[in-house]
Amino acid sequence: MSLPSVAQAPWFRDPRTRAVMAALEADDPGGSRFVGGCVRNTLLGAPVDDVDIATRLTPEAVMAAGKAAGLGVAPTGLAHGTVTLIADHRPFEVTTLRRDVETDGRHAVVAFTTDWAEDAARRDFRCNALYADASGAVFDPGGQGIADARAGRVVFIGEARERLREDHLRSLRFFRFHAWYGRGPLDAGGLTACAAEAAGLGQISVERVWKELSRLLAANDPRLAMAGMASSGVLARALPEAGPGPWPLFDALVELETDAFLPAQPLVRLASLLAGPNVGEATSRARAVGARLKLSTADRERLVAALGDIPPIVSYLSPKTVRQRLYELGAETYCDRVRLGWAAATNPRQTPQWRALLAFAEGYQRPRLPVSGREVRAAGVPDGPLMGAVLREVESWWVDHDFPDDPLALLERLKAVAQALVPPPRA
Repeated sequence: MSLPSVAQAPWFRDPRTRAVMAALEADDPGGSRFVGGCVRNTLLGAPVDDVDIATRLTPEAVMAAGKAAGLGVAPTGLAHGTVTLIADHRPFEVTTLRRDVETDGRHAVVAFTTDWAEDAARRDFRCNALYADASGAVFDPGGQGIADARAGRVVFIGEARERLREDHLRSLRFFRFHAWYGRGPLDAGGLTACAAEAAGLGQISVERVWKELSRLLAANDPRLAMAGMASSGVLARALPEAGPGPWPLFDALVELETDAFLPAQPLVRLASLLAGPNVGEATSRARAVGARLKLSTADRERLVAALGDIPPIVSYLSPKTVRQRLYELGAETYCDRVRLGWAAATNPRQTPQWRALLAFAEGYQRPRLPVSGREVRAAGVPDGPLMGAVLREVESWWVDHDFPDDPLALLERLKAVAQALVPPPRA
């Protein structure tokens, strides 16, 4: 049976791809192949984001070939054999074939090789050890990668515990890859190995842990992968704040997003894992997660805000109240809370109402209070804390009256508030 080809894939036919491969093949025909995700995803009909290339050329030879072809050259990882070639602003990671000489559970000392089988043997999963040459012909050195990819199996290459001891990040990748590409139960051998090596996650930086978790949570349906992480003890190491499960709100949210064709929001899914009947405890867990995983300030604030309950979001909000909620919360937090509220709802007849709440936020532009500091001063309010108090009172009235665009009414309200709050001058 002939092996498949990726020659018709758009990324393969892209002139930038062809230019990079031509540069590498100029001095060593047949010495460079596309590898990993671009080949696997093409066979699955899935989108391809990055195009990586493996080559027999040394890093120095790769750089020379790139410069000779007029490509951009960036030595992004020479110690591990990686050079980035850039064609018309598109980067291609080119890595020399290698084998591991020494590993410490996260980083490896490598030696370069010209043996494709050696290079394939050091990779993580069989479905990732797929190559395609300059003609598009696919190579499967291990003989099981194509079948695994098509069957939705994520299986470690060789002995799973050895692969994990080489790099403990692979345990998180095992669950992430199953969430994206797996079908049916997780590979039993891989699951057992992840459980046995779970303590090794302590060697992984929290930034990398969150990067893998967020990618996993972005999959269409990560529920089975999350359950596997919990049962293996990996989740207790990576995200102890979520507890061992079950997570009814998380399950309902994933199902809702699938049924309603809503794109996954990893931070909202993370919030659903941290939620509980006590809002204070949930927001405390969110703060703890944000600090421990070193989330950005914006992501920390979003995660905590999503789990708040003031002001409340319910399915039967009036259009006026929706506008008020959007103004008070901002569109992002408003939409996050609508999703969580919708997922928590038990009455399917409320679906149109929840969907309408999300629709309100589409294209939302937060209105600006049409009162300036100059006008407040003209009303007799001095600079300082009192000016802020007057502005807040006027803003509260403006929001409560549904954001009227009526300068005269606002001016009258401003005068009334100033008269009430500004003490009269001493005699």
